[in-house]
Amino acid sequence: MNQLNDLALIAQVVVLRNTRAFDQLVRKYQSPVRRFFLNLTCGDSELSDDLAQETFIKAYTNLASFKNLSSFSTWLYRIAYNQYYDYLRSRKETDDLDTARVDAQCSTRQPDTGQQMDLHRALATLKEIERTCITLFYMEDQSIEKIAGITGCPTGTVKSHLSRAKEKMATYLKQNGYDRK
Repeated sequence: MNQLNDLALIAQVVVLRNTRAFDQLVRKYQSPVRRFFLNLTCGDSELSDDLAQETFIKAYTNLASFKNLSSFSTWLYRIAYNQYYDYLRSRKETDDLDTARVDAQCSTRQPDTGQQMDLHRALATLKEIERTCITLFYMEDQSIEKIAGITGCPTGTVKSHLSRAKEKMATYLKQNGYDRK
């Protein structure tokens, strides 16, 4: 039902040029996409908003190429994923910094509250692909198969990234006063 509603809205945008239908898609997915970016950028809300806006612009301009081979949300997250990695590549070219330092700066720049700051710092200890997988799985509630479709990694690799990311985050959080009880 949910996917049929998305398809009906997509058809209205592509065939009838109904921008209000696309506005409904944006309202439906803007919070999850922004939250996805917030976690990838370790809490940088301005950057997250910019990346989310770029994602929806790309989705709108390429909506006619949506082939319904996956759900609209998977297609949209794939665009978001590519948008984030395009940003990282352009950042590396201009800053000449390694990604870990960029992530560390992001996590300390934002005023945040205790647990959220600790979570963002724990996320900053992960490689980009591990952070992407853990964010999609635990924070965006995506299945391993959907994450594989979004990232282009085999499902076994996604599972490995999730496992490693959980280990690293657990270690970091345990070292910073969080114990599993």
